[in-house]
Amino acid sequence: MSSLHDSIFALTSGSGRAGVAVYRLSGSLAGAAITALTGRNLPPPRQASYRRLVWQGDLLDQGLVLWFPAPASFTGEDVAELQLHGGRAVAQALSAALIALGLRPAEPGEFSRRAFEAGKLDLTQAEAIADLVAAETAAQRRQALRQMDGALLRLYEAWRERLVRAQAHLEAGIDFSDEDLPGGLDEGARRALQAVVAEMTAHLADSHRGERLRDGLHVAILGAPNVGKSSLLNRIAGREAAIVSGTAGTTRDIIEVHLDLAGYPVVLADTAGLREAAEAVEEEGIRRALDRADRADLKLLVFAADEIERPDAAVLELMDADSLVLINKCDTGLPPSPAWGQGHEILPVSARTGLGLEALLAVLTERAAAALDGAGAPALTRARHRQAIEEAVASLRQSLAAALPELAAEDVRLAARALGRITGRVDVEEMLDVIFREFCIGK
Repeated sequence: MSSLHDSIFALTSGSGRAGVAVYRLSGSLAGAAITALTGRNLPPPRQASYRRLVWQGDLLDQGLVLWFPAPASFTGEDVAELQLHGGRAVAQALSAALIALGLRPAEPGEFSRRAFEAGKLDLTQAEAIADLVAAETAAQRRQALRQMDGALLRLYEAWRERLVRAQAHLEAGIDFSDEDLPGGLDEGARRALQAVVAEMTAHLADSHRGERLRDGLHVAILGAPNVGKSSLLNRIAGREAAIVSGTAGTTRDIIEVHLDLAGYPVVLADTAGLREAAEAVEEEGIRRALDRADRADLKLLVFAADEIERPDAAVLELMDADSLVLINKCDTGLPPSPAWGQGHEILPVSARTGLGLEALLAVLTERAAAALDGAGAPALTRARHRQAIEEAVASLRQSLAAALPELAAEDVRLAARALGRITGRVDVEEMLDVIFREFCIGK
């Protein structure tokens, strides 16, 4: 990423032939650029002012200008915002003028990185901005907003402060052993460490809820050839997402459909029919189907109503606690519950008529809510958070088992440092480029 001391600009939202485009400028040249383009003094801070923008005698556009002087701005620098028309010609002319005035186009995530460098955001809040931009469902939006509001920051910083305090008590006993210190410092530190370890362990034992909410609940449709898996996917998606044919083995690769079920993201995948492969391509499709079954959060095992007494053994082998049994082709009536399905939820459906689809979607919504909804509790949202907390827990357990107080104090320091890497409270320069380059331009 280029120098953070340059003045930058970006189209942050809106584009095309209709609507409003919002441009953001940040840095020491932002105010001078607005003055040069409008030929007038800067507007009052945080008040919209209607201005004409002219460059080298050419009227570029006319719209609203807002001014946010440092340090009371998103990046902590001087920031200007232009709300103009969204046409391509306006964007090209304005960009050329700003470059001529000494600004450069922002790189992905550069506005948020500047905010982090200025202490306006911690790393968890910066990551939440990226999640909010990418959110496709209400549940994803709510999780990102909780994190943006500092839910994870407050939790992790509270843990780190408790560790620093415990470390200070342990080191006091080492450095001032000949002084008249209050009794029970070591034991009090030990109890504090045990409490933090218990809380961190509970935080980790969340079945990857936050990460799954970011990516979606993965549901695999599995079954023998010609039981109606692709037809079922198309019926749920409301479009022809998969090719449907009476020829067995038509589906070879994984076909995914993204659903929004009551605000919860669900990724529904159609897979190749499970049978003895006839040739190499079908064999690869079946291998991918079994791999998707292993990685799925929920498996929809599909059987045909006219073959319910002769279930495919390969499909039955996949049945476990994370399976939902569907009896498809129930166009004329409901078949009796099969003996082999005892202990599993069985839903009769018809991909042709839509019978049972409403009940199926209700069950999927219920399963998604149970897996992804944490009743407002802050959730781990990234693998790097999980790795750092696991490192902290390991260090704290070593500290509690240490034979010498010097070793115990050092392990507590390492645990506090691991937590600090999550929020950016310690030196994390090597991670910043990786984190912020994943953002979109203008954020």
